[in-house]
Parts: sequence; C-alpha cells; structure tokens
Amino acid sequence: MENIRAVDLDVGYGRETILRNLNFTLPPGRITVIVGESGSGKSTLLKTMIGLTRPLRGDVYWGEERIDYDSERILGALYRRIGVLYQNNALLNSLTLYENVALPIRIHRPETPRTAEADRVREVLGMVGLVGADHKYPFELSGGMRKRGALARSMVLGPEIVFCDEPSAGLDPLTALGLDDLLRSLQRSRGVTFVAVTHELRSIGRIADRILLLRGDGIHFDGTLAEMEASEDEYLRSFFLRTDRHAD
Repeated sequence: MENIRAVDLDVGYGRETILRNLNFTLPPGRITVIVGESGSGKSTLLKTMIGLTRPLRGDVYWGEERIDYDSERILGALYRRIGVLYQNNALLNSLTLYENVALPIRIHRPETPRTAEADRVREVLGMVGLVGADHKYPFELSGGMRKRGALARSMVLGPEIVFCDEPSAGLDPLTALGLDDLLRSLQRSRGVTFVAVTHELRSIGRIADRILLLRGDGIHFDGTLAEMEASEDEYLRSFFLRTDRHAD
C-alpha cells in the first residue's frame, strides 16, 4: 500500500492561488481528515489529489509515481485505484442502487462478466448494510441509505484509497455516528486508506488518525489526533473547541 505525497504544491484556480508550498505525506491504511475554515481550500486540495484540478505548481505522488495531469493513461489508472464519496452522493436517480454501484465496474472494467459484477455489487452492499435494497432507486432511500450506497459505489473496485468530501453532510447526528463507525470499520477490516474533508468536529474526534488543518494559504497543523489534543497552540485549541464558528 502506498502513501500520498505533496511536494512544493500550490493549488487554486487560474491566477488565484489558494494554498502555497504544501509538503505533506498521508499515511497508508489510516484515516486522514482535512479541516479548515470556510474557503480555506479543503475541497480544492482534495480535487487536486484525485486529478480533477491541475496544481498551479509542484507535484502529487502516489508512492513513487508522480501524477501526470496531461496523461489520460495515468489518470485512467489512477481512477481505477481510488474511490470517491461525493458530498451530494452523486447517485443517478434514473438508475437503481444496483446499477449505480455497478457503474464503476462497467466504466473501468467492462470485460467483467455480469455474474462476477453481481457478486461484487452484492458484496459491497452487504459491507454497508444495504442487502436487499439493490432494486430501489435513490429517491426511495433515506439520506443515510443514499450515503451508504454512494460509499458502496466508491468501494466496488476494491480501491486502495477512498476520498470523502463532507461524508456526514446533511445527516442527523445519529446517522452521522453510524457512518463514522462504518468508515472506521472498513478502514480496520479492509485496510483501506481514507482521506476525508469535513467540518464536523464530532466526526473528527471519532475517525481521525491524522489531521491536516489548513489556515491562511498553508498548513497550520499536520499531526495525529493525540498530538492535536496535547498541543498548546492557541489557534488549534480555539478551532477544535469553538462552539459558534463554522467551516464549510
């Protein structure tokens, strides 16, 4: 299993640089949480790491391989190795849950026999507690079920890394707790690396092995949950203890 490294990375859009000179390594087989206040560049950084947004400067490495944003071959191979859980789930309402979860197989591994596809789809639906819901359409599912269905789709190719953009967004506290427990269970049982952008402080405390806190145009803190809790840094403590401030 490989780590993800950023080397002298600047991210942004056009002439606007949001984050500068980022250098970090995300550990494999763990859950890294990217946090920061509104507009700090969390989602932009996530999109850059998965090849959707070209960096303004610097490089992203998967192990020893540098992402070449101009190479369809390299990006295609990358998309077969990762899963993405989008903030709005991105399930297609015209497809059943089964068809939504099977979509990455049909796109990236079209040679897969339909019997093998069915076995894999039902396996991942079982992993997220949605056995028997495969025939339903997204609009027939609760918010929590849609989120778990999207998670199943992100896992269907057996990815090394799953990127999650605000995984608990729109969920009630009890459902969010169940999703946190599910992410932790999959990380432990399957050895999957998770990288999650979130502003949910309760989720951070439940799932984070490592925290990357963005502030200004750079990284304010990069360390473990225990290191964060032991820190005397005033901003760090105020960020995680705040009750009336919000981040997107």
